[in-house]
Amino acid sequence: MNMLPDVKTLEPTGEDAEGGFHPLFRDVPSSVEFNKLRKRLLRLTRQAIEDFAMVKPGERWLVALSGGKDSYGLLALLLDLKWRGLLPVELLACNLDQGQPNFPKHILPDYLNANGIAHRIEYQDTYSVVTDKLPEGSTYCSLCSRLRRGHLYRIAREEGCSALVLGHHREDILETFFMNLFHGGRLAAMPPKLLNDEGDVVVLRPLAYCAEADLEKFANAMKFPIIPCDLCGSQEGLQRNAMKAMLDDIEKRMPGRKDTMIRAMTNVRPSHLMDRKLFDFAALGASPGQDTSDDI
Repeated sequence: MNMLPDVKTLEPTGEDAEGGFHPLFRDVPSSVEFNKLRKRLLRLTRQAIEDFAMVKPGERWLVALSGGKDSYGLLALLLDLKWRGLLPVELLACNLDQGQPNFPKHILPDYLNANGIAHRIEYQDTYSVVTDKLPEGSTYCSLCSRLRRGHLYRIAREEGCSALVLGHHREDILETFFMNLFHGGRLAAMPPKLLNDEGDVVVLRPLAYCAEADLEKFANAMKFPIIPCDLCGSQEGLQRNAMKAMLDDIEKRMPGRKDTMIRAMTNVRPSHLMDRKLFDFAALGASPGQDTSDDI
């Protein structure tokens, strides 16, 4: 069921439209190219929200903000949709300062305050926990991510938020799929909507259809004060980087394949795979006179 307002345009509606734009967009380029990019990202974000039934009007969402281009883009697009009267939820931005060396603590609070964005800054020294648990030279990302997610769930509960909203985009989903395929022996990716193990917080990924290249262009045009995700120095040599390079090479050779792969994830045929838990192969048998020529 579509829980979003039935508005076919991207024009602003309601009281929030009186100022002409959300403060976040006061200095954006006026070019046709940027306007097309902005509308494309808004359309794809809204499509994901509708396709996966993310919205229950009146709820409160905790929007995770790391300081990278993707989370900035997520927050901006959600605020834009809300300003246009297309997202009937309350938004609370949240940054978890994990104690990485040289993390610039002032950037996110200054940016959020300057743009009048409701937020919470939480300090938890997970960096020391990670470096204590893992040997020197290890990649910290996996453990760091798990610790971060646990704190974000807690903060969502404390703030009365029903959903934790993350900035994972199309490429993140595809890379995760191929990492699971090549290294995990399973067909799985990042779902656009997921219930946590405790059953009290829903994880949402509204950028599931958005291309990383578009988000990068958007971030550059919006002049977000980016904080690099290499403060701990553990980003080199990741399996994810290999997946990213592979997908980029495929897209270069055969443009449009990434969109095709994403569409494939919405068009699964269990009877044409090999998972006996999803399809009862034992009960499958031929019926006399049945034409099966198109089934292979």
